[in-house]
Amino acid sequence: MFKDIVTDVFFDLDHTLWDFEKNSALTFEKIFQDNNIEVALPDFLEVYIPANFAFWKLFREGKITKEALRYERLKSVFDDLKYQVSDENINNLSEDYITHLSSFNHLFLNAISILDYLKPNYKLHIITNGFQEVQGKKLKNSNIHGYFDQIIDSEMAGVKKPDPIIFNLALNRANARPETSLMIGDNLEADILGAQAAGYHALHFNAHQGPKHDFCQIIDDLDEIKSFL
Repeated sequence: MFKDIVTDVFFDLDHTLWDFEKNSALTFEKIFQDNNIEVALPDFLEVYIPANFAFWKLFREGKITKEALRYERLKSVFDDLKYQVSDENINNLSEDYITHLSSFNHLFLNAISILDYLKPNYKLHIITNGFQEVQGKKLKNSNIHGYFDQIIDSEMAGVKKPDPIIFNLALNRANARPETSLMIGDNLEADILGAQAAGYHALHFNAHQGPKHDFCQIIDDLDEIKSFL
């Protein structure tokens, strides 16, 4: 479908190539043990995962700071679970989480094989809302950094997806045109609608088994990218 028109493929990182939920769970398992937090991990994650999505949405919209995101997403979950944790411990957990998150590097099924498939014929890039200090480590530690020509993050751009500024910056850095560029990501609002507003083609990786839509083609496995490129 895009084979004859696309020259540049832009990927989101978290929830698209890098298996955020699996790596995040392993990180919490480690830091809870290190900090003597006696909360059952499944109970914590059941509340944390939707809370984290909600706080990230607020962060994308510029309604909370990075520091508030990191603190409030933990504070709110412990409060909901009625587990007493001091502010000092929450801050320690927040720091430990950032420190250790990139040491776990599970990728989604077929991530490496699809990058190997695409690399000879397309220029590959990353556009991520994640924090620069962490995203670079994720790419390097999971051994996929070398696949990408340009890595654009929201701190570099000064805005977050879906703001068109970050998509336009990515085009400029990649020396690419929107009409020959394809964005692949998991978040409908940030990745798909944001990219389309900037003139990109888009392919939605439905990592969260979300509802179907007609904004673009949807895939459930990264290997399905071969049907389009």
